[in-house]
Amino acid sequence: MSGKGSPEVSVQECGDLRVAVVAAQWHDTVMAGLVAGAMRAARELGTGEPALLRVPGSFELPVAARALARAGYDAVVALGVVIRGGTPHFDYVCQGVTQGLTQVGVETGVPVGFGVLTCDNEEQALDRAGLEGSSEDKGHEATTAAVATAAALRSVV
Repeated sequence: MSGKGSPEVSVQECGDLRVAVVAAQWHDTVMAGLVAGAMRAARELGTGEPALLRVPGSFELPVAARALARAGYDAVVALGVVIRGGTPHFDYVCQGVTQGLTQVGVETGVPVGFGVLTCDNEEQALDRAGLEGSSEDKGHEATTAAVATAAALRSVV
């Protein structure tokens, strides 16, 4: 399980943070779980209901995340899933999304939660989507990480 060794993250005084979630539309079932986990995490953290923006696929996440960061959100959560196929397309999409989302965070100073699953098959994606029977909830984890980082940054800004 890839979540082994994950830290226990505690976040305080983040109720006034503005959070946005940008989510791809490919793989309905997996995405429904990721989005539900992200929304649940935001409620548990006390930030209220995040803004939700849907884009066609994972490749479109960076440009939407950048727009949300520039629109004044304190934390942005990017959710998507890319499943390996029989061509190099998987590698190009995963690399582009990862680099793009990293660039958004570095350029804007807004934390971007990385909730993009890069899986060999649908079974792996379902196991990480936070659905009933899943071993992990990456939507929840990505939201918690983004909000915790935004809260931490308050001490240096």
